[in-house]
Amino acid sequence: MGNVFGPVPSRRLGQSLGIDPIPIKTCNWNCVYCQLGRSRPVVNERRVYIPAAQLLEEVEQALNNLGTEELDWVTIVGSGEPTLNSELGELVAGLKALTSYPVAVITNGALFFEPEVRQSLLAADAVMPSLDAGDAEMYRKLNRPHPGVPFDKVVEGLVQFREEYKGKYWMEVMLIDGLNDSEESLHAIAAQLERIKPDVVHISLPTRPPVEPWVKPASDEGILRALAILGRTAEAIHPEAGRFVISAGQDPTEAVLALVTRHPVSEEQLRASLPEGCPDCILEQLVAEGKARIVERYGTRFLTAAPSYFPDLAP
Repeated sequence: MGNVFGPVPSRRLGQSLGIDPIPIKTCNWNCVYCQLGRSRPVVNERRVYIPAAQLLEEVEQALNNLGTEELDWVTIVGSGEPTLNSELGELVAGLKALTSYPVAVITNGALFFEPEVRQSLLAADAVMPSLDAGDAEMYRKLNRPHPGVPFDKVVEGLVQFREEYKGKYWMEVMLIDGLNDSEESLHAIAAQLERIKPDVVHISLPTRPPVEPWVKPASDEGILRALAILGRTAEAIHPEAGRFVISAGQDPTEAVLALVTRHPVSEEQLRASLPEGCPDCILEQLVAEGKARIVERYGTRFLTAAPSYFPDLAP
């Protein structure tokens, strides 16, 4: 299965071609809202999980197959944490040389306290880390991190990166009902954001299937509270709309599998995205063959990767 997927409609980036530099689910966090299931185990080792040269070859092929489809960004977004790939800097530099599309990196930002990680990201056009908690207790409760990435070091890394980085620095806050949407929690987040000084703060909600079935998106009241407390650069991000692109040169079955492995998609969106003449049974076939599975959240059925571990669905 390839490591390049889409283009996909992104809540913040329009139409984005995704590049996954790590195997599922390689992450130093184990967030309660993660759409890719639990991290088993939680991993904090940087190494060459997938070589940059291999990824760049796949990107070049995907770009050649695009045809007339619109594309806004090329985005490094892992099925886990992309900065764990120690060739991330080579990948960013290679993408800048390969294409004129702007390059974004979506990351949890947990390793920004390491100078080599910050250096690897400086050439990107946009870097988009997360900050869901304003203190160590909420960080442990919500993001459930590896012990090698404590809260204070994470925040210091985010502050240091701001001092060095000249591109678009967009912070995401995932707002969870009953966890980080209270006045106290939001004021704590706001205090850290004041130190980090991102260009924009994106308030997001868990609209794809969270690993823990009790996770619910914040209410409208919680969103308004966050907008008021997190400052003038904060804006609420709405769920993505539009079709996922399966290019003419792609095998539809492989394209769907590559997509849902990194980006669980509702059955409705997937069926609307299949090329004309492509049978709906592709989705049932992937499930029957054990390559994908159905996860139901918020009354919606999502297709996701078979290896993803959702504890309430485990046999």
